[in-house]
Amino acid sequence: MRQMEEKILREGTVLPGGILKVGSFLNQQIDTAFLREIGREIARLYAAERVNKILTIEASGIAIAAAAAMEMGVPMLFAKKHRTSNVDGNVFSATAHSFTHGTDYTIMVSRDYLLPADRVLLVDDFLANGAALRGLIALVDAAGATLVGAAVAIEKRFQNGGDRLRTQGIRVESLACIRSMENGNLVFDTVSRAGDPA
Repeated sequence: MRQMEEKILREGTVLPGGILKVGSFLNQQIDTAFLREIGREIARLYAAERVNKILTIEASGIAIAAAAAMEMGVPMLFAKKHRTSNVDGNVFSATAHSFTHGTDYTIMVSRDYLLPADRVLLVDDFLANGAALRGLIALVDAAGATLVGAAVAIEKRFQNGGDRLRTQGIRVESLACIRSMENGNLVFDTVSRAGDPA
C-alpha cells in the first residue's frame, strides 16, 4: 500500500532502539480517512477467505481491526492484556511479549466470543518479532477456530517475525514492509508490498 509508505515518510519518526513513531496518524491520534482506506485494503486482500471474525490485541490494534471488520461486515474481538471485573474465569489465555513496552502480557478472550466455527483474521498495527501475533494464534488454536491469516499495517521486516510466521505456512499481509531503519533512514521492502504488483 503505497499510501502507507508515503504516510510513514511524511509523518513517522524513527526513535532509538528500533522504534517507529506513527502516533500522529495510526496509534494515538488517528487519521480516520486514512483508517478507512486501511480497512478497505485489508478487506480487499482477504475478500476470498470467508472471514467471520477479526481478532486483535489491545490497544493499538483496535482501531485498525475495527476498520477492517466494518469493511468486511464481521465482528471484531480484542484480546485483553489485563483481567478486569467484567472478565470471568472462562477465558482462553496466552502469553504475548510487547517489543515496544519490553514486557510480557497474559492476553485473554472470553470463550463465549471465540468459537470453533470461526474463521479468524488477525489484525495489528505493527509486526516486529511476531510475539503478539503468536499469542493471538495460540488463542485461535485453543478455541479450535480456523486461522485464515494476519494483516498488519507496518512490518519491520528486519526483525524477522513475519518471515518466521510465513515459514509456518501462515499468510501474512503487510501494508508497509520496512527493510531497515538505520540512522533514522527508512528503506521499504517494495518486493513484499501487500497486494501491489512486484
